[in-house]
This record gives sequence, structure tokens and C-alpha cells, in this order.
Amino acid sequence: MSGHQETPEGGNKRIALLIALLALMLAFSEIGGGNAEQEAVAKNIEASNLWAFFQAKTIRGTTVRTAVEAMEVELAGVTDEAARDRMSKRIESWKQTAARYDSEPETNEGRRELAARAKEAEARRDIAAARDDKFDIASGLLQIAIVISSAAIITGVGLLAWTGAGLGLFGIALMVLAQFAPTALF
Repeated sequence: MSGHQETPEGGNKRIALLIALLALMLAFSEIGGGNAEQEAVAKNIEASNLWAFFQAKTIRGTTVRTAVEAMEVELAGVTDEAARDRMSKRIESWKQTAARYDSEPETNEGRRELAARAKEAEARRDIAAARDDKFDIASGLLQIAIVISSAAIITGVGLLAWTGAGLGLFGIALMVLAQFAPTALF
């Protein structure tokens, strides 16, 4: 045996380069999918928190409106003007509080604003989930492309390398779609 290694044929070098590029794209796909998954979880938590806040505002508003109605009934039987005045002021204050619970644009924490924010978070969650799904499929295609391309080196069947390259291109196309149009197609 001589002291030098045999160099792979030119075709095997190209297939090895293809495998390296597919592995690089796989790494990018895995990173993109991981980021999309984290974003989907974060937006789901955000939406859940906003809906819980919405429910709390609904309960508070219902409690205040119930108190207003009870005091209005009580007010009808009160003859003392000072007491009537105090009760009327309290009723008006509670009505303003109930209205603020329904809509509070300055803090973005009224029920209307909370519902809109929760729906936005849900929409961003759905986009991130769609992005994650496409990255997952792209990663699978790239993994299969690497295996098939590796088989081309072992078997010498050039069609396997072309099949691996085709699957890799499809995986890369899905990565681009995941990044720029995650809700397109499926």
C-alpha cells in the first residue's frame, strides 16, 4: 500500500459538496423552525393572558353594573337629599368605571382593546405555527435529501444524487416560503 489516499472521483466530490450544502440548509431550517416554534408559544401565552385580562374586566364590569342597578333601586326609596346626592354621585362614578372597563384607549386595557390585542396575538401565533410547520417539512426533506445523496456516493447511482438535489431544492423552497409567506399553500 502506498502512503497516499485515493482522491474521490470528481462526481463524488460534487456529491460531497451537495451533501455539505444540504446540511448547511438543514441547520438553517432547524434554526428557523425553532425560532418559529418559540414565537408561536410566546404568542399563544400572550393571547391567553390577554383573554384572561378580558374576562377579569368583564367580571368587574358586571359587578359594577349590578351595584349600579341595586343602588338605583335603593335610591328610589331615599328621601334625604344629601343621601340622594351621595348615592347619585356614586352611581355616576360606577357608570364611568363600567364604561372605562369596556373601552380605555389611553391605556389599551379596556375590553374592546384587550379583545383586539388578543386577536392580533392569535393571528401572529397562527402565522408562527404555519412557519414552524413549513420549516419542519423542509427539515425532513433536507434530511432525506442528505441520506439519498449519501447513498449515491456508496452505490455510484447518479440518479440518487439528482433526486437528493431535487428534494433539497424543494426543501429550500419551503424554507423561503416559511420565511416570507408562511400561510401560503398549506
